[in-house]
Amino acid sequence: MKKFMFVNRKAPYGTIYALESLEVVLIAATFDQDVSLVFIDDGVYELIKGQDTKATGIKNHSKTYRALEGYDVEKLYVERESLTARGLTEADLIVDVQVLGSAEMAALMAEQDVVLSF
Repeated sequence: MKKFMFVNRKAPYGTIYALESLEVVLIAATFDQDVSLVFIDDGVYELIKGQDTKATGIKNHSKTYRALEGYDVEKLYVERESLTARGLTEADLIVDVQVLGSAEMAALMAEQDVVLSF
């Protein structure tokens, strides 16, 4: 089993990166890989509670993050500095995550077999 880390750096809407990352995570988990998901920079916005996408005409996929546990994707990490820079806290997020500082995040990334950034 390989350790796969998926790093989400982009805002959830306006590009296809967030949705594509979510799909790849689910595929990797289906093949019984050790999957972790990281949210850095504007990627932290993917996990914000109460997203309303009606005005954009784009389907809100944020609730899918709650279903990840059913696929054994339980390693969700958010970079502390990214939250702080955006005026957010862990309480603003739709799912439980482990908040790590940038040095801790770098150490965790170094332990992975595969790191894919979206």
